[in-house]
Amino acid sequence: MYWTAAQQLAHMTVNGASLRTGDVYASGTVSGPERDQRGCLLELTWSGEEPLRLPDGTERTFLEDGDEVVITATAPGPDGSRVHFGEVAGRILPAR
Repeated sequence: MYWTAAQQLAHMTVNGASLRTGDVYASGTVSGPERDQRGCLLELTWSGEEPLRLPDGTERTFLEDGDEVVITATAPGPDGSRVHFGEVAGRILPAR
């Protein structure tokens, strides 16, 4: 990563983002240079040029109507424990 967490926070707030105690912010996708270190769907499919094979055998290059996206997160806690932030889920709906 190019910026520390403190630098990211300073960048956000100096540009007008409000921040309160308890707010969570993140750096976004942090990927490595190797193929197995790609972090998001756009990178995993190499901008749609390399389809991703799903466990049911279907292939995808981008999200499609009806797809469900689930995001979970953890962070290091005290004494080697993990802090769990729960889960956020959403379904891709067709355009109106």
